[in-house]
Amino acid sequence: MAVGPGALEDLVMGPDPRFWRGKRVLLTGHTGFKGAWLALWLKRLGAEVTGLALPPETDPSLFELLTLPALVDSAFADIRRPDEVARVVRRARPEIVLHLAAQPLVRASYADPVATYETNVMGTVHLLEALRGVPGVRSVVVVTTDKVYRNPETGRPFAEDDPLGGHDPYSASKAACEIAVASYRDAFLRAHGAAVATARAGNVIGGGDWAADRLIPDAMRAWGAGKAVVIRNPQAVRPWQHVLEPLAGYLALAEALWHAPERAGAYNFGPDAGDMATVAQVLDIAKRAYGIAEHETAYHVEPGGPHEAQLLTLDNSRTRAVLGTAPLWRMEEAVSRTVRWYRGLTRGQDARSLCDEDVAHFTAGREAACSAS
Repeated sequence: MAVGPGALEDLVMGPDPRFWRGKRVLLTGHTGFKGAWLALWLKRLGAEVTGLALPPETDPSLFELLTLPALVDSAFADIRRPDEVARVVRRARPEIVLHLAAQPLVRASYADPVATYETNVMGTVHLLEALRGVPGVRSVVVVTTDKVYRNPETGRPFAEDDPLGGHDPYSASKAACEIAVASYRDAFLRAHGAAVATARAGNVIGGGDWAADRLIPDAMRAWGAGKAVVIRNPQAVRPWQHVLEPLAGYLALAEALWHAPERAGAYNFGPDAGDMATVAQVLDIAKRAYGIAEHETAYHVEPGGPHEAQLLTLDNSRTRAVLGTAPLWRMEEAVSRTVRWYRGLTRGQDARSLCDEDVAHFTAGREAACSAS
């Protein structure tokens, strides 16, 4: 039985403007790559967005290119400082919280493990603690990562009830974050009326990412300079997906928690099992989309660096069954659209228009898929 606009039965079509219009949303990490995309999408849906984040770390930054400072009530604050977090939470009075702020890079976590744990674990704890003192919070989605699982690299996709672990500080910090979130949900926030879930997403690609040590941004920088991109592990398998896929999942999850708080828990967001790809395969697709001739060298391998998982895949069956969501864009389209975004920007197209076009195309595709089912 439907429970009103945006009910669970409707979620497969994508975010419902009727649900999001006028909702007070606190979005952490809104100055980052995924956060900027999500802030733009929320504004398109009519939400009242307060952002909590550090200033953008890259130049250029998608946050600035999308003119988000004029669209979002931004609070530049450090989630490692509980007083700053509490002040922003009190000001925002959120009904829905989407927590994306993090130290998101594996190699950076080796360089500064203490800051990684402070940000990813205690930063999340500071946010959850602040939410205890604010009435009216209904849905909380904490974004972690596909790397939270203890990974023996057997090839079996990870399900949400598999053991948590983490070899590198980034992965371990996110696994610890999962445990902290579960504790706050069970000990405090459920009784407070807030439904809390964690979202474990695979590797994301899409226009507007300029972070270091990420495959497509590294390729765009290298190829734009007429060089081959340097990679470390061409046969590493990851659950690659366009950034709009997990963001649509986060929005669907927030809606579900609002209407059915018993759905709180952990959810995987990744491509279907038959759509996984190695680093080399992703780069081959990107090479064709970029227009590099077959005989030209697009990348070369430079072995070395700290330990990173070789094989990592996710089981998304719970997300399909509980939320009614499924991946839309297969690997070829996700990579091609990402390359097209960067190429469009270098040719003078506006970043906002490029993002709006992708969101509109994605939303139309979800609606068409729903109508056909």
